[in-house]
Amino acid sequence: MASSSLLTRRAFAASLALAALSARAQKFPERPIRIVIPYAPGGGTDNLVRAIAPQVGASLGQQLVIDNKPGASTMIGTEIVAKAPPDGYTLLATDSALLVNPGLFKARMPFDTLKSLQGVTMMATAPVILIAHPSLGAASLPELLALARAKPGALNYGSGGSGTAPHLAGELLKIAAKVDIQHVPYKGTSQAMNDLLAGQVHMMFGGISTARQHVESGRLRAIALTGNSRNPAMPNVPTFAEHGLKVEADSYWGVYAPAGVPSQLADLVSGHFARALKDPANADKLAGLGYIPIANTPAQHTQQMRSMVQAWADVINAARIQVE
Repeated sequence: MASSSLLTRRAFAASLALAALSARAQKFPERPIRIVIPYAPGGGTDNLVRAIAPQVGASLGQQLVIDNKPGASTMIGTEIVAKAPPDGYTLLATDSALLVNPGLFKARMPFDTLKSLQGVTMMATAPVILIAHPSLGAASLPELLALARAKPGALNYGSGGSGTAPHLAGELLKIAAKVDIQHVPYKGTSQAMNDLLAGQVHMMFGGISTARQHVESGRLRAIALTGNSRNPAMPNVPTFAEHGLKVEADSYWGVYAPAGVPSQLADLVSGHFARALKDPANADKLAGLGYIPIANTPAQHTQQMRSMVQAWADVINAARIQVE
């Protein structure tokens, strides 16, 4: 009898908790939602989120407040979200660094990515582009590689930070082409781009969204893209694959939440992001920046995150890629 009474009380408590959760989900969001971006303004993540944030906020009924927190290979901003309350009001928007860092930094990570975060939606993917300053004197990939082989260790490339897809693209190119080019990490793509435009670094790997305007103006030269096919935003730029080199390091941009966010809230936010990403009104704008929308569900994104973390760890270990 006592056992039956205890089960009844537990069932009643569970039903109250479920009702409270449902009521909270129906009211969500009641205040602005903070979107932490672990990069300085102006990079691929920032460009993508700012392109759709007004529409997402309007449909949610609350503003998305973008908070750029660069540093420590994206771990400063990511840790803020990993340790935030799981109430849906603090989210992370980031690129492939989230998927790469566990395999690259291992025990040096200040949090466990797979235990601390869950997927909301994988917003988009895009190739990584290699661009060079005209003063380098290389207008094509064969010319650049010939120069690198003639001057081992003398050339350098910038990226938005260690652990990003552009960083991994650079390391994979070095392995595939058997060249020695030094990596110069920055706290975001915009900082790397500024130094490249000033001729402070020879080349960089980055995103089409930040590179295209400078290539079209003639200030930089587009050398090659990752991926198996050319990107419509820059159709004249060849892929590394066309030159017989395996450099598979496309960027992926996702929205993540602290682990434990109720599924109703994650589904709600994901749905609003998906509508903005798939809206025909945004299609040309996103395509022009090189983005290919994905907009999957929280469950699909979380599984994708887990699979890609393991896949990148395997690549990093096999290629023996390290950071200082």
